[in-house]
Order: sequence, then structure tokens, then C-alpha cells
Amino acid sequence: MTADTGRKNYSILVVDDEASQRELLEMVLAEEGYSVETAGSGEEAVGKVEDSFYNLVILDLKMAGMGGIEALREIKRISPSIQVLIVTAYASVDSAVEAMKEGALNYLTKPIDLEELKIQVGNTKALSDLVAENEALRAQVVGGFEAAEIIGNSPGLHEVFETLKMVAPTDATVLILGESGTGKELIVDAIHRNSPRALEPLVKVNCAALPETLLESELFGHEKGSFTGAVSRREGRFKLADGGTLFLDEIAEMSLVLQAKLLRVIQSKAFERVGGAETIIVDVRLIVATNRDLEEEVREGRFREDLYYRLNVIPIVLPPLRERREDIPLLAKHFLDRIADRNRKDIRGFAPQAMDLLVRNQWKGNIRELENVVERAVIMARGDIIRPEDLPGHIQSDRGEEAMGVIPGRPLSDLEREAIIKTLELTGGNRTEAAKLLGISRRTLQYKLKEYGITARDEQ
Repeated sequence: MTADTGRKNYSILVVDDEASQRELLEMVLAEEGYSVETAGSGEEAVGKVEDSFYNLVILDLKMAGMGGIEALREIKRISPSIQVLIVTAYASVDSAVEAMKEGALNYLTKPIDLEELKIQVGNTKALSDLVAENEALRAQVVGGFEAAEIIGNSPGLHEVFETLKMVAPTDATVLILGESGTGKELIVDAIHRNSPRALEPLVKVNCAALPETLLESELFGHEKGSFTGAVSRREGRFKLADGGTLFLDEIAEMSLVLQAKLLRVIQSKAFERVGGAETIIVDVRLIVATNRDLEEEVREGRFREDLYYRLNVIPIVLPPLRERREDIPLLAKHFLDRIADRNRKDIRGFAPQAMDLLVRNQWKGNIRELENVVERAVIMARGDIIRPEDLPGHIQSDRGEEAMGVIPGRPLSDLEREAIIKTLELTGGNRTEAAKLLGISRRTLQYKLKEYGITARDEQ
């Protein structure tokens, strides 16, 4: 990305009740290549932040109506991650300190030195870029473990990373469990890429995509004339994966007969092609995945118990997206950047209300569904940000009232207490993350916890 493109995608809101001042700042920053909008009051600024996405707000401290401090508090409540530079006509340390306590990054004094303005905005953008880069790296590389497409920092995902770091260097069989769309194939890629077999083949088979007869041939190969249509010898996936890794997706869809043959290969590393007599020996690392409960499948007689214990050497359970909501903003931005670039659309981010809807959704289709929703939103977006109306109807209407227990006549204090408890459950007791999702400061959350007698893990 070039510097000009980066600045064009960096959006700034200039807030000042003096028209000449905001017009001057708008002109200077626009000439520097930034995307700039203006607001003439604190109230207007808050409304714009509610509706649009901004990387930076330059906010005058002394304005008629809603003052700068009050506007700052509201802006941070709506979008805690937004950066704010305060402008004050009074070189007062007290007012600057108060603003920075409320979340302002830094301050400028009037009359504004335009060169200092350019430097401060440039530094703020650099800091924003660095934070984004660090988040991406932290999400993709944990303790030297490369997981290029696995995005997230939630506790559940970190547990998965820790297991991956231990299992990848070995030849142990891995069983990946999780709902459809949770990213099982990405886990397979990460295991193989970080294993001693990384330069050897990674071969993938979807066991649900083929009938039993074709699946057997696909796995073990066949001899010429072994069945109708077998016009020549064909090597199976086990042979093609020799020395590398074989991934069998949807393993629970495999028939009991084929399960028995798979068990023999795991035990002996040997098999014969369909219709053949030659024994073939292979060295293959096996990874399997399913969205079913294999223990239940065993109890119901649909899956061999001996095969289950052979496969369940190292189980990795992928949490559904609804249990790692703190990862949704990272994932949504990742998909947005990639899809917008592919479709040649200049979209900078999500309006706060749109992101709030994404975080609250239940995501029955998990990450795959989120990616599809973001793709639709990118295509349907009329402006340079994703707004609630760009999202599918079911996302717009699903505000979680039923899940939160909203019943007409319930006291507001009950609803607030329940919202706090459920949000803490979603974040694993992390107060900082819970405060972000609730749209309040961490200090306010601590006060509410004390008021309602709620205990939570104190985690930074």
C-alpha cells in the first residue's frame, strides 16, 4: 500500500464551532491526502461518529452546547478504539490532562501550528497502523508458530494455538472437532506448515462428497478394470500423500466397512489398491475432522470405537464464533480489506452500529457465514463505510432481545445486570473486553459490578 493510498483510507473528523478554523484544518489535511469531514458542534460530531467510521477525531475543547469533554466521552462510548486529538485555546495543563484521562491521545493549542498538526496527525496514523499490524501479527504468529489465516486473540483460540504449537512438530494423529464453518481446514494448513513434513504434500479428501465405492478408490487407488469405468490404474490419496499429510474431512460420514479398512492402514501403514493384490507401504501423517459428536456416533453404532480411539490421539476443539465474539471485529476487518480489494471498492471500515450488529449476531454458520455477510455488505455498500442497512435483513433485525431476556415490564436494572453478566460470560470474565462490547468505560463497568454484586476475573 502506498503512502497516498494509506492516507486516503485514513478518515479524520474535524470538530470546531468556528467555521473558519474547521475549514482551515480540513483544507490542510485534505492537501496532505487524508479523507476529511467536519462537524460544527459536539452534538453533530457524536451523530457522525454513530453513523460513520473515523480513524481520528480532532476535537475543539471549548464549544457552545455540548463541550469537548462531554463530546469526547460520548465518542469514546460509541467507538472506544477511535483516536482523539484535543484542540484548546487555553494552554491549560488541567484541561489537557482531563481530556487525556477521558481517552484523548494528545492535544494541540490554538493558534494551531499547522506543521505541528501535520506531525501529530502523521504520528497518530503511524500509531494506528502499528497497532493494526501488531494485532494481525499477534493473531497470526504465537510463540513463533505461523498460522497465517487464523485470525483472533480470544482465550479459546489461544488454547487452540497452544495445542497446535505442541502437536505440529510431531507425527501424532490429530482429530479436529467443531461446527461447520469454524475454520477446521485452516488448522490443518497450520499444522502441516509448521511440521517437519511442510515440504511434502498436503492432500485433502472430503469424505462426505463421495459415495462409498468412489471414496474407497479415492483413498486407496484402483487397478485397471477393477470396476466399470476403471480404464487405467489410479493412485489413491494415501499414496499421493506419502511422506506428507493426509486430511480426511467429515470422517463421520465414512461407512463402517470403509472405517475398518482405514483402521488397518493406521495400524499397519499398508493397503492394497481396489482390485489389486500388491501391498503398498506409506508414511503418512493423518489429520481428521468432523462436526459431529463422535462419542455419540460410537454409542449409536455408527462409528467404530476402536477407530475412534485411534483417531482421538490429539483432539483440538474449535470454539464457535458466538463463543469468541471479541474476535469478530478483527475477522470482519480482515474479510473487508480482502473482499473490497478484490472487488475494487474503496471501503474504509464499519459504522459502529453495523459492527455492533455483527458482534451480537449468533453466527450459526460461524466464520464462513461472517465472511459471506461481509462480502454481501461490500457489494451492496453505497458509500465508503459499511452501514447497518448494508447488512442482510436477518442481521439487522437480530438485536438479541430474546437472548438477553427482554420482557416488557422488567425493571431496567434487571436488564442491565443481565447484559453485564452475559457479556462477561462471552469474554471469559475479561472486564476490559466486556466494557468495550457494552460501550462503557472500564471504570463504569467496575462501578456497575460493585453496584450489582457481580464478581468477575480482573484481567487487563
